[in-house]
Amino acid sequence: MSTGNSVKLKRDDTVKIIKGKDRGKSGRILSVDQQKRRVIVAGLNIVKKAMKQKKQNEKGGIKELEAYIASANVMIVCKKCGPTRIGYKLSDGKKERICRKCGEKI
Repeated sequence: MSTGNSVKLKRDDTVKIIKGKDRGKSGRILSVDQQKRRVIVAGLNIVKKAMKQKKQNEKGGIKELEAYIASANVMIVCKKCGPTRIGYKLSDGKKERICRKCGEKI
């Protein structure tokens, strides 16, 4: 993994998947792994995982949960113009994320 640009996405951003089995679907980001450049999107990229019983009252078995997806395979959704890339703009000494298409604050 090369060092360089970090993931510009944040938790609770609305994103659209542009590659993979869930292409075209959109959802909200639950978590971001900056080192591995991966994100978990609510309700998407569902995988089945065998879970062991850990407590007496907890059931084991096969559970469905969201798996990480590469951040390159998702695009942030702008309220005005749809899926877009993220740009940055300095205003009053603060760095703000903006839409690359319309220039509106994200």
